[in-house]
Amino acid sequence: MRILVHDFGGYPFPAELSRELAERGHCVTHSWCASLVDTPGSARAFSFPHSRAALVFSPIDLREPLDKYRYVKRLRQEREYGRLGAELIEHIRPDVVLAANVPLDAQSQFVQTSKRNAIPFVFWLQDLIGPATENLLRQRLPVIGRLIGRHYTNLEARLLRSSSAVVPVSADFRGYLDRCGVDPRRVTIVENWAPLADLPLRPKDNPWAIQEGLAERFVFLYTGALGMKQDPELLLDLASCFRDRDDVRVVVHSGGPTLGHLAQRQQELRLPNLVLRDFVSWERLPDLLGAADVLVASIHRGAGKYSVPSKVMSYLCAGRPLMVSVPADNLAGKIVSREGAGLVIEPGDRVSLLQAAERLYASCEDRATMGLRARRYAESSFEIGPIAERFESILTSANGGGVDHA
Repeated sequence: MRILVHDFGGYPFPAELSRELAERGHCVTHSWCASLVDTPGSARAFSFPHSRAALVFSPIDLREPLDKYRYVKRLRQEREYGRLGAELIEHIRPDVVLAANVPLDAQSQFVQTSKRNAIPFVFWLQDLIGPATENLLRQRLPVIGRLIGRHYTNLEARLLRSSSAVVPVSADFRGYLDRCGVDPRRVTIVENWAPLADLPLRPKDNPWAIQEGLAERFVFLYTGALGMKQDPELLLDLASCFRDRDDVRVVVHSGGPTLGHLAQRQQELRLPNLVLRDFVSWERLPDLLGAADVLVASIHRGAGKYSVPSKVMSYLCAGRPLMVSVPADNLAGKIVSREGAGLVIEPGDRVSLLQAAERLYASCEDRATMGLRARRYAESSFEIGPIAERFESILTSANGGGVDHA
């Protein structure tokens, strides 16, 4: 089959899927948004090596960085992005499209173009964008926000119903899909993963950690996006809690406006133990994760209903304990708790968060046990072969059993 895989965020695990599908003999175009500044995506996806000419990387680049925080400009840019994505579909004429994380106005153009060309469209449901948008706008614009938010909830429902197949990343999304009227026979759950082969275990005293002066420090590490779904304040709380311990560093690798906000707050609160850095390349991520003693993730309580933080999957590969501030019923929290891979704290519970941090700081034995369990889960769940086989089956079925539409 000719397959177009589009992952708006440009994350590594969809790129790994594209690579594996190409290795299985399919002609794959892998696309993403190259205009994001507050996610680590585009450089990662483009850096993946591959051995087959049947895999082509085709980033979509806007004329300027996508502005997530100015709504009118963002709407214009997302519609422009949809137009460029539709042109890519027209140009490639794939047998099937698999798309994830695409803003709904752009996704609508993707779906319309696919239908016009009789191309099956598979909706890879990473986040419930409609309800999340409605919840956010109702808080910020109480009257008109409710109307705009409801529009996006209804739009997402229509796009889901009209898709040839839907691939939610969590069974928790099934209720939402039922309410949207999606035929359950077209729904296949595939939980997210991380590219295990590209995230080997690394020692604490690796060259990168030595270079950054972290090899002899106790490191709480956060890496990845810091947007509206995450809680950057807990990183300040964590640094404040350990400010008098010279052996502890709270290290944040991220990007976008929130990193600047943290830098300002760091100066105001006088937190020399808070280390703020930009994203690292995908190739350096194993060393970065290896430098950590504890890996930190967060998501707001409201966002936990709509999203599963994918960074947790990369963390699980590192063989380090996790400290995650997520709702206990969020898939990421369920995995960490069930596997004994770390500690799960309810969002907003600062007392329990700092108690968890103190426990992990004090107990080398707990850290070693949790890290071992984290890596064991990743090794048993993240092999790309079985995952690609499931996607191959979904795509083949959506394509009518593998019929070439050329």
